[in-house]
Amino acid sequence: MGYTLLIAEKPDAMRKIAESLAEDGSLKRIITDEGVDYYEFKRDNKKHLIVAAVGHLFNLCPTGRGGWVYPIFDAEWRPSFEVRKEASFSKKYFEAIKSVAKDASDFIVCCDYDTEGSVIGSNILKFLCDVKDAKRMKFSTLTKEELIDSYKNMSNHLDFGQIEAGLTRHWLDWLWGLNLTRALTLAMKNQAEKGFKILSTGRVQGPTLALLLERELEIRRFVPKPYWQLELHCKVDDNEITAMHEKGQFWDKDEADQILKECKGKDVLVKDIEKRQYRQMPPYPFNTTDLQSEAYSQFKFSPSQTLGLAESLYQMGAISYPRTSSQKLPVEIGYEKILRNLSSLEHYSDLCKDLLKKGKLIPHEGPKEDPAHPAIYPTSEVPDLRKLSPQQRKVYDLVVRRFMATFADPAIRESMNLTLAIGENIFIAIGRRNISLGWVRFYSPYTTLEEQILPEVRIGQRLENLGINMIEKWTEPPDRYSQGSIIKEMEKRNLGTRATRAEILQTLYERNYILGKSIKVTKLGETVTNVLRDFCPRIISEELTRNFEEEMELVMQEKKKKDEIIEEAVDFLMEILNEIKRNERRMGEALLKGLMESREEERRLGICPKCKGELRIIRSRKSGKVFVGCKSYPNCRNSYPLPQIAKITPLGKVCEKCSTPMIQIYRKGKRPFNMCLDPKCPTKSNFTKNAPKIQESDNI
Repeated sequence: MGYTLLIAEKPDAMRKIAESLAEDGSLKRIITDEGVDYYEFKRDNKKHLIVAAVGHLFNLCPTGRGGWVYPIFDAEWRPSFEVRKEASFSKKYFEAIKSVAKDASDFIVCCDYDTEGSVIGSNILKFLCDVKDAKRMKFSTLTKEELIDSYKNMSNHLDFGQIEAGLTRHWLDWLWGLNLTRALTLAMKNQAEKGFKILSTGRVQGPTLALLLERELEIRRFVPKPYWQLELHCKVDDNEITAMHEKGQFWDKDEADQILKECKGKDVLVKDIEKRQYRQMPPYPFNTTDLQSEAYSQFKFSPSQTLGLAESLYQMGAISYPRTSSQKLPVEIGYEKILRNLSSLEHYSDLCKDLLKKGKLIPHEGPKEDPAHPAIYPTSEVPDLRKLSPQQRKVYDLVVRRFMATFADPAIRESMNLTLAIGENIFIAIGRRNISLGWVRFYSPYTTLEEQILPEVRIGQRLENLGINMIEKWTEPPDRYSQGSIIKEMEKRNLGTRATRAEILQTLYERNYILGKSIKVTKLGETVTNVLRDFCPRIISEELTRNFEEEMELVMQEKKKKDEIIEEAVDFLMEILNEIKRNERRMGEALLKGLMESREEERRLGICPKCKGELRIIRSRKSGKVFVGCKSYPNCRNSYPLPQIAKITPLGKVCEKCSTPMIQIYRKGKRPFNMCLDPKCPTKSNFTKNAPKIQESDNI
């Protein structure tokens, strides 16, 4: 008689599930000849084996004619290691699962309960186990208690709606990405005498880049205008009060000058006092987007970095599943148990005890829901903080404090508005003070409530006029999107999913369409978007993307078939590709011109500190090495070495110590590093292990 085979999504999850479900003394770790481990254990006195994938073991791959051509609408699922070189490591996991599955008689999918996890499990069953259906475990944490409960209450069938929705998304993204990327790249390549660059766009990537460019253009079109403010300084006893004229902004300087003359040297009368207390409610629990946005705001972690750190904490059982839209915490997660266990950590002990004294715990929840998972929360399995990396500790602390804050009382604040009169002119002084910090104490240091305490005065009291300042200011353009704010905007516009938005943003960076933490669209990104807008605007249509998202939701609810959606997409895509074919020459010329301008822009690093010429990245014809040289050569021979095999991005500012331009260096698999050009600059003594090593021989 065969055994039951469990399929986990990742090795760490496999280990946690095996340790949680194994009866005492029955757990065995088995290692294959290729070094892949899996586990055998008994549950209810029955033999179980559990194996792990390493994410997707299969990818869609074109069938039929080869070469770089389009349109291509036919594809098949093939092993990832055959499709992508970087997935070669997955072959040994593929073979291990295939071998173990041969003698299994019963199958359980225990991959993450979302569309991606469901697709991973379904493909493994179909292609490696020759099975169409299986049992399905559903859990939101990798805690022993929840995993045992999930095993006992697992479904007898797969979550077919979720599988079909996931498969639909993979097909749509593959159809869009492959065909449009080939169409754009070939349009440009056919105009180039030699050399070309792969230009990509996609179903979500295109509208997202267009959104970023629209903000970029708003900033460029912005024309600053001057305005003036009148700031009154007055005195009562030994306390100074600052108040602003009620009009706020004066667009006419003469009007501000006239009021300044009218008020000069005259007493200030307290005309009115308005006090009120108000409650500032606790924050909502974290969903994926909120966590990514807050981690960027607090730590400058990119959305993909935050998701990776949260995923690692989930895999060790410390927090719940981090890919969720929910802002709700169901009572079933056990609020009290979590707080009691968190109180074992010194940082949270007193705070947890204070919450437990409240009696009934009711979280302050947001409106967003997710049928698959609750909001992100710390589990009752408290980790050893000493074993977490500094980045993991930061994300864990953020999740814990946000969780605690949702149960805390509102903050109570008092506002005090003083209406001050000088003749007919009214000035307003605004004060704030904290009556009770409430939830802020629990969410510190990630939020503070600033106070501006005004002295006590009475209506009719006269105050000493210390003078009025007339302040000239200029209107400012809208802020560029940050990595945190664009993720929120994508969610608001229903572009992508909680699991894919960070990946889409990362792709835009890697394609050199955007750069910087304060996101700037590059010349190349602008060119691609403008070409699409001019010749086939439907590619960057938010409405189109939203429509497909809504249709995929209908697939999940089993109200619409996957094949219907794909057929619609193919018809629509064919129209777009025909538009590109008709306009291929003009599109290619525009794209090639944009690429050349982009490369020229990338070479410019800043002003030469010796001759005030232009510093540029130069590649030596003899050695092929890159270095920084002055455009004024041979009149100016100033040059600097550069690390080789790295992406160099100018930061648009100079070093405070040596006045050479600052650059960012990025090597694949390593964190970006900022530095100045001068290898002898005093700041180089502060280099960390992340800094690239630059030898003088790198200079030409």
